Formats: sequence, C-alpha cells, structure tokens
Amino acid sequence: MTTATKWALAVGALALALIVALLPRAQNQPTEPGTDLGPARERAALAACVPEGGADAEDSRAASGAWAEVETLCLGDGSRVALADALGEGPTLVNVWATWCEPCREELPLLAEYAQRPDAARVVTVQVQSSPEDGLGLLTELGVRLPALHDGEGARGPVREALRVPTGLPASYVVEGGEARLVTNPRLFTSVEEIVDAVDSAEGAR
Repeated sequence: MTTATKWALAVGALALALIVALLPRAQNQPTEPGTDLGPARERAALAACVPEGGADAEDSRAASGAWAEVETLCLGDGSRVALADALGEGPTLVNVWATWCEPCREELPLLAEYAQRPDAARVVTVQVQSSPEDGLGLLTELGVRLPALHDGEGARGPVREALRVPTGLPASYVVEGGEARLVTNPRLFTSVEEIVDAVDSAEGAR
C-alpha cells in the first residue's frame, strides 16, 4: 500500500467519523413550526380565530354538524382550531381569499370596515394557495386585523372542501345553523352597503 493510498484512507475515515458525529445532532435539533412567523404575527395583530367562549359553545358545535371535525390553522397565532369554533354562534360571514388575488386586496378592507359596525355579523377570513408568511404580510400591509384561518398552500384544503369553494376568488359565504350560503349577488363586494345587504338577504332566505 502506497503512502498516498494510506493518506486517502485516513482522510476518508476522518470524514466519515465527522459525518457520523454531526448527523445525530442535526436530526435531534428541535423544530418549532411557525416559530419564525412570530414577528410577522405580532405586526399583523390579527383578532382571535375563536371568539371568547367559542371553544366551549357546545350548542354552536352541534349546530355546525360535521364542521366540528374540520380543523385548520389559525393564521394569527399558529394554533389548530376547529372550523365550528371559529364560526362561533349566529350568522358568520366567511371570506375566502388569496394573496395573488387582486380583487381580494380590494375587498378585505371593506370587510374590515363592515366588521366595525355594531350590527355586523362575525367576519372570518380564510387564506388559501399561498404561504402564511405571505398572508400575514398582506394583511399587515392592508391594516386588516380580522380573524384569519389558513387553509393550506395547495389547490385543496379542509375548509374549502367543507364549504365547496369555487375556483374563482374571492368567495364569501353567510354561515348559520350548519348551512353555508355562497354570496352570488354580488360575487365581489365593492362597498360596505353591499356586504350589509348580502348578509341580510342570506338571513332572510333561511
């Protein structure tokens, strides 16, 4: 065995030992999903996904039927929440949006303005098809602090399947008593008055 071969074997053995020593450490590093989103969540300052007392509202869960089994991510704090708990009691206006959707950018501030009315229904937004980081960034930019769920970055998600959301966004629903009514007139809100009329019409149709 030549000197060069001996040196090559020695270097190889040393490299292998180094890899073996470092690999377990890398594998054992704790991972905290969403930890890096802490500052973004603080800047967004979103409202709680579950209204006060919502998690204990058994009547609301019962009325929501199968939706009590639908779980998704709360964009504001990273927790897992049941859709039924996020909806709360009484009529809830659910708005499905995406960061790449230009009409959504126009509609979200109107929804936030509507939610400030004393007679407003609860408003819950659902971000889809983009990352939580992008969603938090857009809501911060718009100054919209409504409760927000994240239904995944893919083409499908549990909330979208439960509500049977169409492909075109944004999409709004008035949800009450386990029923979700897609708002079709108008499909896109351009004023707070249109939101008021849509919610009233959906309630009147029950």
